[in-house]
Amino acid sequence: MADEVKIGTAPFDPRFPNQNQTKHCFTSFVDYKRCTKLRGEDYAPCKYFEKAYNSLCPNAWVEKWESQIEEGTFPTKI
Repeated sequence: MADEVKIGTAPFDPRFPNQNQTKHCFTSFVDYKRCTKLRGEDYAPCKYFEKAYNSLCPNAWVEKWESQIEEGTFPTKI
């Protein structure tokens, strides 16, 4: 029998109660990058932010932000 795939989305975050989730997306991306910078990619609590930004952010935005981080032009300190 094949492995079951569990589909889900970002859990509720009371800091972002509105329908527009753009800020939630960006904040989760930045929080993930900061978390992994401090604790490493294998640190389990960082996975919360990774799941949130993967669920909420368009792939094109993530690709752009990754490029900006590499180029040193990302608008927020990580």
